[in-house]
Amino acid sequence: MTIDLMERIAAALERMAPAPLDAPDFDAATAFVWHTDPDRLEPVETVSRVDLELLVGIDRSRDTLHANTRQFAAGLPANNALLWGARGMGKSSLVKAIHADVHASHDRLRIVELQREDLPSVGRLLSLLRGAPQRFILFCDDLSFGHDDAHYKSLKAVLDGGIEGRPDNVVLYATSNRRHLMPRDMIENERGSAINPSEAVEEKVSLSDRFGLWLGFHPCDQDQYLSMIRGYCDAHGVQISDDDLRAEAIEWQATRGARSGRVAWQYFVDLAGRKGVTLG
Repeated sequence: MTIDLMERIAAALERMAPAPLDAPDFDAATAFVWHTDPDRLEPVETVSRVDLELLVGIDRSRDTLHANTRQFAAGLPANNALLWGARGMGKSSLVKAIHADVHASHDRLRIVELQREDLPSVGRLLSLLRGAPQRFILFCDDLSFGHDDAHYKSLKAVLDGGIEGRPDNVVLYATSNRRHLMPRDMIENERGSAINPSEAVEEKVSLSDRFGLWLGFHPCDQDQYLSMIRGYCDAHGVQISDDDLRAEAIEWQATRGARSGRVAWQYFVDLAGRKGVTLG
């Protein structure tokens, strides 16, 4: 093979290779979504969230995560956090609300949403965030792993950081319905069929142990459910008597077969629509 031919092949390969991704303007927004194919950080102009004071019944988790986020935003040591538990009880809403609240006093704080299916690309994302003057909450919502799912290995790049270590300006907040990020039947099946049961699932189960904060979310009781709705009504100026609200809200939860913060919001949206109140 001649030198000329080798040079032409090298030039062709260079043209085919994607150019290094330029760091985005992190001052363009306070929130971003990570996309792949091609890799890019998309700024989010308006984040869908509720005010922190409207999240009822999760005071301990709220205070713990808020303190951790303030530390992180101030450049102090902070833990990765796993918010786990009942569906619809405000796990993702809490992360977004705390980001907004802390950002008001620490304007370098950003939030970047990472989809579970994009975890294999997290190393490239961290390369973009590393060294930037801003502080980043890397937010992965509804995180869980099933059978033959190797995505959890990519997550270790955030939690452990490999040789380089996790960037000092990045912290991971993840939500999950599962405490150990994997189904209970999967844990039992692998333990029961393994030669060494204790090692069979240790790698996956220990993934949740790498989160410094475990914040549990449990189903709300009826008083908390009604307090959530009353809080939404007061915040948005929706007028309804306590007796009517109680009767309607309890009927609404009965038709859904569940009681949670999400169900409370869904009832409130219906109520606001019937009352002719727009939600800004």
